[in-house]
Amino acid sequence: MRVSGVLRLLALIFAIITTWIFVRSYMSFSTKTIRLPRWWEPPSTKENQVVKYKCGLIKPCPANHFAFKIYSGAANVVGPSMCFEGHMIMSPVKNNVGRGLNIALVNGTTGAVLGQRAFDMYSGDVKHLVKFLKEIPGGALVLVASYDDPGTKMNDESRKLFSDLGSSYAKQLGFRDSWVFIGTKGLRGKSPFEQFLKNSPDTNKYEGWPELLEMEGCLPPKPF
Repeated sequence: MRVSGVLRLLALIFAIITTWIFVRSYMSFSTKTIRLPRWWEPPSTKENQVVKYKCGLIKPCPANHFAFKIYSGAANVVGPSMCFEGHMIMSPVKNNVGRGLNIALVNGTTGAVLGQRAFDMYSGDVKHLVKFLKEIPGGALVLVASYDDPGTKMNDESRKLFSDLGSSYAKQLGFRDSWVFIGTKGLRGKSPFEQFLKNSPDTNKYEGWPELLEMEGCLPPKPF
């Protein structure tokens, strides 16, 4: 019994000493600053913050220039968007885009938005598009972004009207092509603000559709 009692006492003393060492070590650890690895630390706001300007541009436009950014639609899933001078004219969030051709008119002098329309070029009537293009006022900028299918209902008259606005690709625009464009009425020559991707099984990024297009930059007061 005496030996058993001595063993129990030694075990109790050992437990007390172990607990005391653990508590001391924990308190010492908790008073130190925990330094996470650099890959685990949150990014520095000052070092990594990217300043965005109108329409999300990474650089401000010169004085008297208009900032713009245009996205075509992504396949038939995500609609196009158009931003001009920090104002989102058309976008899926605004719920004012549609399959086919999305067109916005902007005053080329003041930058004021004159209107916007979406034209269904798969099952719609091209006559509505032709009428709209013929009624574009002089001096207006014409912003265009495709979505899903911009070319099935296009006819010779509508293609010529876009060509007269400065388009280099309107004559070949076809089924499910991607297209973004800025032009104006009475333009002499071709617009430098245009991008085009042909629907091709060999190069399509999406199944049945080419990659979406992004066009951004600064328009001078007289861009054409």
